[in-house]
Amino acid sequence: MSDIELIDSHCHLIFENFEKDLEEVVSRSRSIGVKKLLHACCELSEIPKLQKISQKFDELYYSVGLHPLEANKWECQSKSILKMAAQRDSRVVAIGELGLDFFKSDNTNKQIEALLPQMHLAYELELPVIIHCREAANEMIKICNKLSNQGKCPKGVLHCWSGTPDEMRKFLDLGFYISFSGIVTFPKAHEIHECARIVPSDRYLIETDSPFLAPVPYRGKRNEPAFVKSVAKYIANLRSSELKNIAKESYRNAEDLFKFDLIK
Repeated sequence: MSDIELIDSHCHLIFENFEKDLEEVVSRSRSIGVKKLLHACCELSEIPKLQKISQKFDELYYSVGLHPLEANKWECQSKSILKMAAQRDSRVVAIGELGLDFFKSDNTNKQIEALLPQMHLAYELELPVIIHCREAANEMIKICNKLSNQGKCPKGVLHCWSGTPDEMRKFLDLGFYISFSGIVTFPKAHEIHECARIVPSDRYLIETDSPFLAPVPYRGKRNEPAFVKSVAKYIANLRSSELKNIAKESYRNAEDLFKFDLIK
């Protein structure tokens, strides 16, 4: 057994490429010290599957929400569906993954129409948000600043961080956490390396975003929660720290944000 404890703060395990060996995948994550998994939700139709898988694996918690690339599926009743799902299951610890993605889609208005009700819901339920933000930092910061000025901005995390140090500072100023994925291990990801070096020790998480973005040395393979250890090792190197310190800090930060064991 591992002598460190880790949390994979963002993964997707209900996808087809995990159907045949999910038990083995979770077993491997346990063997390297992963104590908790946070399964992010991309669309409302996933919620029954997430509830079921959380009942199967004790370490698995989940979010409920709509991904910005699925924004065209947002409907008038979507907010009430998410609210009901979040309130009926204590395994729901966040709203998301929500946000903006201007890299793959230019339907800005539709994305914002799906984003704002989810941000409002998270604030109402006192749950953190999991934010997907790709090539959209300025607009996301603008929206969060407006909510903050109204005193209604929820807590949350920028998952799979791929922005600049300046953008990161602006999100940190708003009270958000920053989560690093396998991208931080990529040799040419210089700005993300710098972000990982300078992020405060009490404001970062680590994740895999499985099955995507496998870290070095697994690039090109299906990503899985056990590989979060490679992310932690790389960040330890960037911060001139030890793996046990990165594991401890990121674990504590994830617990502080998501409050996994708080009975609602």
